[in-house]
Amino acid sequence: MEELNDKQTELLLKEHGIRLTANRILIARTLSTMSYPASMKELEAKIQTIDKSNIFRTLLLFKQHHLVHQMEDGNDVVRFELCQSQDENTDDDMHVHFYCERCQHTYCLSDTPIPLVELPAGFEQSSVNYMVKGLCPKCSRRYYLK
Repeated sequence: MEELNDKQTELLLKEHGIRLTANRILIARTLSTMSYPASMKELEAKIQTIDKSNIFRTLLLFKQHHLVHQMEDGNDVVRFELCQSQDENTDDDMHVHFYCERCQHTYCLSDTPIPLVELPAGFEQSSVNYMVKGLCPKCSRRYYLK
């Protein structure tokens, strides 16, 4: 997702049924500047004017309204990223993530959709966390050049 300006951020929040506040706008804009799913620690470092508990509550609200995806990376860290869905009822941009076991960076593979999983009768899916682990291109090159 590309970085959003104030008007785009406000529109995105409204599309997802989220009441506008200065904190919510700032958190959504900050997420739009990140080129990878962000951890709470990374968001706290970027947003020093909002305390940790308010950031976390806002992220949970965003998740309930399908404005963010929440996933665990390969290092047991919860990460968040803005969804590209256009409303509060669906996640239409579910995609694969890749965790590099060497540099510990999490990548969005936005053009790689989550494979369809047929659930048994009675099961109802609420979210998907599809994480592939291995070496990113930069780390695998370093490994082979040694």
